[in-house]
Amino acid sequence: MFWRKTKAAIAEFHPLHQKLIWEHTLSATLPTSEWSALVASLSRHNEAVHRRKWRLPARTETVLVPLIRVLCEDVAPDGALGINADLRGHSVPGKAGPQQQLPVQRPIRKLVQWWVQDPWLRVRSQLRDGSVLEFGVVDVVRHRRVSKTSRSGKYKTKSKSKAVQRIFTTRALAKGQPAAQPAGGPPPWIRVKVKPGPKTVIRASAKVPLPAERDQLGAIMTVATELFRWTGPTRRTA
Repeated sequence: MFWRKTKAAIAEFHPLHQKLIWEHTLSATLPTSEWSALVASLSRHNEAVHRRKWRLPARTETVLVPLIRVLCEDVAPDGALGINADLRGHSVPGKAGPQQQLPVQRPIRKLVQWWVQDPWLRVRSQLRDGSVLEFGVVDVVRHRRVSKTSRSGKYKTKSKSKAVQRIFTTRALAKGQPAAQPAGGPPPWIRVKVKPGPKTVIRASAKVPLPAERDQLGAIMTVATELFRWTGPTRRTA
């Protein structure tokens, strides 16, 4: 009986909200009014849905919702914000690469390694100043399974994982808008490249140890906002 009420409540949510519940993915390019409607719908989730199986996927409330709110503030009045989010996690089939057997020395008997690539976020936003902001986030996880013989002669297998997060951001300036090098350089963990031309393109990227979920938005926004430190004065039209 209660699950019927919950399903009825879910049916009234925004369509993208429902997609996050059932598929843990989101892909859309919409005006800010539609994104605001989605955020309003998501804010009602915890009141209406209590079953564990229908909870919002990880990163929805800590990354996706605050990111939408921040980006909508700078979208051009006639512009749109595009977001592709895959919040299914690293263990989904198809994200893992082939397993490789590495050379070993005793007491190690076997060492198998494979990588998981999880490009879980892509964003494109048309900004008020005429520039276009794009960024993507990829989690890269290295898995190793080590089998060896202990001193007592027992055969043991252990698994180890190491994860990093790669953040790529690009800002294509409006035609004729120059870039200007700031007084201070970027943090040492952020790399910045400027490609001049009729439309100057500024790129900033970083590789960091995979942050805790609550800290991931901060890392993403730190790299993205670095692009705005390299903006020259906007050319005024007559």
